[in-house]
Order: sequence, then C-alpha cells, then structure tokens
Amino acid sequence: MLIFNLEKDSKVQIWAGLLMVVLTMISLGCDQSSREPLPVIGTIDIPYTFTDQQNRQIGQELFQGKIYVADFFFTSCPTICPIMKSQMLRIYEKFKDNDQFLLLSHSIDPEHDTVEVLNDFAARLAIEADSWHLVTGVKEEIYDTAFRYGLAAMEDKNAPGGFIHSGSFTLVDRQGKIRGYYKGTEEEAVDRLIKDIGRLIDEP
Repeated sequence: MLIFNLEKDSKVQIWAGLLMVVLTMISLGCDQSSREPLPVIGTIDIPYTFTDQQNRQIGQELFQGKIYVADFFFTSCPTICPIMKSQMLRIYEKFKDNDQFLLLSHSIDPEHDTVEVLNDFAARLAIEADSWHLVTGVKEEIYDTAFRYGLAAMEDKNAPGGFIHSGSFTLVDRQGKIRGYYKGTEEEAVDRLIKDIGRLIDEP
C-alpha cells in the first residue's frame, strides 16, 4: 500500500512538472509574440486638405513623423458614433500630452458638420489639447479618404441618420504606414489599440 502511494505521488509530481513546463512554454510564446512588430497593412497618402474645429487647414503634412489614429463619424449619428467617441476619448486622455501622437476624426456629413458644429461638439467632449482634430471638407474627398484608409463611408437614406460608415479606428505610424484596424465600439479592441500606440511610441 505504501509503495502504491509513492508511485501515485510520483506520477502526480511528474504530471505537475509537465504541466508547469507546458504553461511556461505557452507564457514564453505569448511574450515572444507580443514583441513581434505590428504588421504593415499599407501606406496612406491623402492629397486633400480639410478644416478642423478651430478653422485650421489640416493636411497630411501635419501628421508626418507622427503616430495617429483616424476614424470617420458624424455629429448627429444616432447609432455607433457616441460609442466610438467615448472610446476615442479614452485614447485622447491617455496620450493628449504626448507630442508624438495625434487623433483625426473626419465628418462624413460635412454639409451639417460645419466648423461651428464641430467646435461645439469638441467643447462638449471637453477636448482642450491640440492633439485631436475634428475635420470637415468636400464630401467626395472625405469619402475617397475613407476608401484610402480601407474604410467605408457613404450616404444611405435608409440608414439611421442617413449615412453608413465603418466603426473602425485606423492606427498609422510615423512613416504613414497603416499598422492596424480596431473596432471603435469594443472596449477590449481599444485596449489593444492603446497598447499598440504605446509600442509605436517606444519604437526608435
């Protein structure tokens, strides 16, 4: 009986040891993957100039050498935009004092979203730093810009609010390369985005 217990205890110890090895390998694998560079999905080139909430002309030259997140919205959106903006606010609060990072939100309803409307919208969001640009402009150019980011933006009279647009946030690095898409309506996805922004900021 004593011998049986010793064998049983030995087997338990062996299995416990193997389990620890497997868990350690999994942990190391996860750590290793987290150190891998973010993928390069494409390069963004925007030939247009838009106008932000402070009536400033905003072109791609402003974002050269900067890490930034771009999205598309409209201020009267009754569906996903309020969720997206609450998540974008999390990013803004985290990085608003970092001069390497910017936010860029394009209105897909420029006829309604004038400079004055965007300025009021920014005030209601308590955007005080110079790091989040809400822009308006020529509708066709904004829609083409969404296409260049690999996102959707269009009018649809049957859609709530009259427009359809992607709910994704696009992460762009200092070289103008798209490094990821993240669902702007999901907190977990935005958590990943915040971590990935930090990774790009830390890159030499």
